[in-house]
Amino acid sequence: MDRKTFLGTTALASVGLFSHSISLPVFSKKNKINIGLIGVGARGQSHLDELCKRDDVEIIALADPDSDWAIPSSLEILKRRSRKEPQIFGKDDNDYLRMLEMKEIHAVIISTPWEWHVKQGIAALEAGKKVGMEVAGAISIQECWDIVHAVERTGTPLMFLENVCYRRDVMAVMNMAKRGVFGELLHLQGGYQHDLRAVKLNDGKSPYGKGVEFGDNGFSEAKWRTPHSVNRNGELYPTHGLGPIAMMTDINRGNRLVSLSSVATKSRGLHKYIVDNGGAQHKNAAVDFKLGDIVTTLLTTANGETMMLSHDTSSPRPYSLNFRIQGTHGLWMDDLQQIHIEGKTKPHVWETDQTWMETYDHPLWKKYSAEAKNAGHGGMDFFVLNAFVECCKNNEEFPLDVYDMATWSVITPLSETSVKEGGSKQDIPDFTQGKWSSRKNTFNHRADY
Repeated sequence: MDRKTFLGTTALASVGLFSHSISLPVFSKKNKINIGLIGVGARGQSHLDELCKRDDVEIIALADPDSDWAIPSSLEILKRRSRKEPQIFGKDDNDYLRMLEMKEIHAVIISTPWEWHVKQGIAALEAGKKVGMEVAGAISIQECWDIVHAVERTGTPLMFLENVCYRRDVMAVMNMAKRGVFGELLHLQGGYQHDLRAVKLNDGKSPYGKGVEFGDNGFSEAKWRTPHSVNRNGELYPTHGLGPIAMMTDINRGNRLVSLSSVATKSRGLHKYIVDNGGAQHKNAAVDFKLGDIVTTLLTTANGETMMLSHDTSSPRPYSLNFRIQGTHGLWMDDLQQIHIEGKTKPHVWETDQTWMETYDHPLWKKYSAEAKNAGHGGMDFFVLNAFVECCKNNEEFPLDVYDMATWSVITPLSETSVKEGGSKQDIPDFTQGKWSSRKNTFNHRADY
C-alpha cells in the first residue's frame, strides 16, 4: 500500500478521548437523532451531505440568512440524497433562535462565521440541544469562559468538531506515541500552513480563485473571514495544528497548557495578491492588513513539553500542517513523511514512514475506510461526524469536549496580545479549574467511534 492510498486523499485521524468531569443531564438513548444545522455555507453543506449518507440521522431544520445561495444549495443536496425538505429558518441573522424552539431537535451543528459560534452555541445549550461546534480561534478570552460555563450550567454537552484529530496518519502517529515508539515526548509542532489568498479574495460570485474582493463585496469566506486579516494579528486558526498534539500530550487530561509567546512577520502577501490580480489602483490595494504573513507561537506545558504553532495563510506555498512529534527515542515529521527511531532505523538517516503507518494504522480506519473513502478532507469528516452522532445516540460524553474548545481556541486572543506586546509571555487559563490533574485520556482507545 503506498502512502497516498494509506492516507486516502489527505489523511488524518484520532479517536475518542472521553473526559469524565462534565455530568450529563438525563438524555435517553436513541436509534435515530434529529439534527438541525445552523449555518449552511460551504462548510455546513459539507456536513449536510455527509449526514445525508446516514440512516440514523434526520435533518429536520436549517438556519441561515443566505436565501440566495446557502439555502438553495443545501436543498439541492437534500433532494439529490432523496431526503425530505426540512424547515427553513432564514428571516434574519437571529432566526436560528426560532429553530432552537423545536422540541423535536436533539442536536445542532454550528458552521457559521467565527464571531457567531459562542453566541449560537450558548443559545443551543440553553435550549437543551447537544452541540457540534465547528472550529475557529476565539474572539475573546471571555467567550471561552462563557461557553465552558454554559455547558457546566446546563449539563448539555458540546463536541468540538476538530477533524484533524481524525486524520489517518495522525492517528497512527498517536498510536506510536502512546506505545512509546518515540520515548518520552519532548517537543511537538503543528500549524495551519495553507495558501488562502484565493479564498480570502474573490469576485463576489464564486468562492475560489477569481477576483480581489472581500467583506460586503466578497463571497463565502471572503465575506466574513478576510476582515479578521484586516483587523487582527495573531494565531487566528490554531486548532488544526494544536488539537492532535494536545491529544498526544494529554492536555486537559493529566497535563495542561501553561503559557505562550507569539511573534509575527510583516504583512505583505494579501496586498501583493491584490496588486498582482486587481492592479495597484484597485481600492483594496490601499487596505492595511494587520495579520502578519507568518505567525509563530511557542507554548509550554505543565509536564515539560514544548510546542510550536505556525499560521501561514497569505503566502504562495503547498498545504502543510507542519506536524513534528519528537521524543527521547526519535521523531516523525509530516512534511518529510519520514521517521527516525534510535535502534530501529539507521543512525543519522531518515526512513520513509510508510511501513510504520501501516503497522500502527488505527482500528477505526481499518474498520471504516470504505465509509470514509469519499468523505470530506480525505475521510476525516466521516470520523468526526460519526463520533458526534454515535455519542448523541448513545448518550456518551464527546471525545473532544468544551474544555478542549476553550483551551485550544483561547490561543487566538492570547497570541494577539503577545504579538502586540513584542512576543510577551501570556498565561493560559485552566478552563478545567484543576480537574485536568485527575481526568483520564482515553482518546485513541476505541475501535467503534
